[in-house]
Amino acid sequence: MDECFQDKGPSEPLLVLEQKEAAVEHVSSELEDILSDTRLSHFQRLGRASAVEFRNLFRLAAPAIIVYLLNNVTSMSTQIFCGHLGNLELAAASLGNEGIQLLAYGVMLGMGSAVETLCGQAYGAHKYETLGIYLQRSTILLMLSGIPIMVAYLFSKPILILLGESEKVASAAALFVYGLIPQIFAYAANFPIQKFLQAQSIVNPSAYIAAAALVLHLFLTWIVLYVFKWGLFGGAMVLSISWWIVVVAQFMYILQSDKCKKTWNGFSSQAFSGLWDFYKLSAASSVMLCLETWYFQILVLVAGLLPNPEVALDSLAVCNTILGWVFMIAAGFNAAASVRVSNELGAGHPKSASFSVLVVTLSSFVIAVVAAIIVMMFRDVMSYAFTGGETIAKATSELAPLLAASIILNGIQPVLSGVAVGCGWQGFVAYVNVGCYYVVGIPLGALLGFHFKLEAKVEKAKNRLVKWQDIIKKPLLNES
Repeated sequence: MDECFQDKGPSEPLLVLEQKEAAVEHVSSELEDILSDTRLSHFQRLGRASAVEFRNLFRLAAPAIIVYLLNNVTSMSTQIFCGHLGNLELAAASLGNEGIQLLAYGVMLGMGSAVETLCGQAYGAHKYETLGIYLQRSTILLMLSGIPIMVAYLFSKPILILLGESEKVASAAALFVYGLIPQIFAYAANFPIQKFLQAQSIVNPSAYIAAAALVLHLFLTWIVLYVFKWGLFGGAMVLSISWWIVVVAQFMYILQSDKCKKTWNGFSSQAFSGLWDFYKLSAASSVMLCLETWYFQILVLVAGLLPNPEVALDSLAVCNTILGWVFMIAAGFNAAASVRVSNELGAGHPKSASFSVLVVTLSSFVIAVVAAIIVMMFRDVMSYAFTGGETIAKATSELAPLLAASIILNGIQPVLSGVAVGCGWQGFVAYVNVGCYYVVGIPLGALLGFHFKLEAKVEKAKNRLVKWQDIIKKPLLNES
């Protein structure tokens, strides 16, 4: 696999390294030295390198997983609270949270991945002063991108009706979405900050902030929904406020922390230069992730068109929520893979970057298998955490085997996407996603769901099928 990091052309790191031979203060050459030491046998190198990489990996991945899980619980807890108000409220919150809201999430997180690529390689190359510029530049672009998304949110009700949702469900979902408008711009600030910190291997403070924000969010949501009884709109507004609390706290950490003194030198007019070039990379990153996240958005919308849409949406919402929780583990490994690969490439350590890919993929896969087994063990009762009703519980139980298969494949795909981000290969992944999700997955799902009447089951089968893109992607990466 080393060749995919060494070849010139599209796979070449984005930064031109002027001083590859210089020692990098925070990117150790220990792993590269072990892998290059021909005095050791193959198994000795493998054993020592594995010990070093597992230490580096879990030092990054564990806090990142906690951050993603806590952020996901913050969002999903709102959905759970709303679900206990009634089935209509659960369907509306699911459609808003997993449907419309993913529009902003996909664009913002995708565009923020440009910071992950550039800051990671710049930090590995010891070009600390550029990280703060990349952070500001990305935030400017994401804030501007949030304006058209806000307009789409405002017209969510007619859009949902046009897509075939019932007026009752569309009205309730639109009310929830209106409360998520401030969240758009919280995303625009949060993801660049998050990637800026991750590129420097600073992940623990984000975990502490996310934990504190979750506790506050749960308390405020309970007050708003059950004491003041402000309904769907109130619950969504609390969610938006909670995300802004995370943003402000993380930025205050950057201003006060000694660890960021080299990488944050204050606001600079340089952030407004080179916006077009930065936008092109950000757009490629956004397309890469949007093609994936919007697939789940379309899946939820299609489920709403099936017979008995409330049952279809509710059962699918339970499965997607559980899948989302497990996906956060893979997302933590995604972040770790991106940081490790980009830092090692920036430091001129191709063998270390290649070895990191192998270790992180295997680790994420094993954890996903364990999670799938747990899902199968609790298949008959897991829906009661979200909503009551035997009908939903039975439908969710029937989807459990397909959910378990999706969990396993989701343990691999995000990690390989993280590798692509670390290398700056976002455009390549976008092509793979187009073929697997939109040429194969969605048309096949619609055919089986409506023509052969397999309904919600086929939506999970389609989700499982498209994850086989990794079998295609992995050999292609090796051939790059």
